[in-house]
Amino acid sequence: MEWIAAFKESKKPFLVILLFILGTFIFSLQTGVLPISISEIGTTLRGEGTPQHELILFQLRLPRMIIALLIGAGLAVSGAILQGLSRNSLADPGILGINAGAGLAVVLCIFLFKGNEALGIFQSPFMLPLFAFCGALTVAMLIYTFSWKDGVDPGRLLLIGIGFNALCGALLIIVQLKMDPRDFQEATIWLTGSIWGTQWRYVYALLPWIVILLPFAFFKAKTLNLLQISDPIPYSLGMNVEFERRLLLSLAAALAGACVAVGGGISFLGLLAPHLARRLTGPNYFSLLPASALIGMLILLLADMIGKNILAPADIPVGIVISIIGAPYLIYMLLNRRGYGFKT
Repeated sequence: MEWIAAFKESKKPFLVILLFILGTFIFSLQTGVLPISISEIGTTLRGEGTPQHELILFQLRLPRMIIALLIGAGLAVSGAILQGLSRNSLADPGILGINAGAGLAVVLCIFLFKGNEALGIFQSPFMLPLFAFCGALTVAMLIYTFSWKDGVDPGRLLLIGIGFNALCGALLIIVQLKMDPRDFQEATIWLTGSIWGTQWRYVYALLPWIVILLPFAFFKAKTLNLLQISDPIPYSLGMNVEFERRLLLSLAAALAGACVAVGGGISFLGLLAPHLARRLTGPNYFSLLPASALIGMLILLLADMIGKNILAPADIPVGIVISIIGAPYLIYMLLNRRGYGFKT
């Protein structure tokens, strides 16, 4: 019943966002170094296109755009969960260091196992999300532990998260300096948040994580709503509050880690999407979570389209485009907020 009521209340914003996603998707398919018209796209999708158009659409643009949609949804929902857990409107997997922890685990995996044929399986696209999840979860749990003092203090959580972000960034630089120069350059570009040069195998590697974890996150909407109330009330309703917090923290880390393993460290998306969703649908997590996912998909798809076209044939990593948008928004939030919790 809650889902039906939430959909009725937010039906119009959902439909508008879906239309924008569809329009952006079609326009992005057409644009690039080699433009393709809508009629040529239709012909190619029917299997009657030229080999060049089939290569561009099926091997270059479609996997890249599908990955952008998956990562956008995953990071946005991860950010929404973290903001709900901490009651902190600045919580974001990039700002709090969770993305950096995932990136550190992936770079360590590449550094330790590259060139070792016997252990080459650990560098496959299907294994990297597991390493990224372990790194993200480790950092998330450390942040949660150090932030705890008779409850999670929003200000302390933010500052400790920034500290761990800096620590993981320093460790990343140390590991990168030990790498081959070519690997160092590739890792640097990837860590800025890049989804160019992707293949279908990366889609298949990321898809199970998103398909399984997003519905589970939506299922936990009621729990997130209850966690916005002071702790005595959830306890009185029989909720094991600390267990639910740890479970949701693990869920946010899994979503962020899997996305980082494929798309690199894309910051600010987990901050932007939930805030825009909250303005459109309100604080009810039954509508906030799916709205955040849709807005995250739209933002990353738009950022990818801008990044591949604005300086074509050069590609700007999508993480840089998001940062150009997100950093001013973060400054605006800091200048227009009261304390560390949600603005009322």
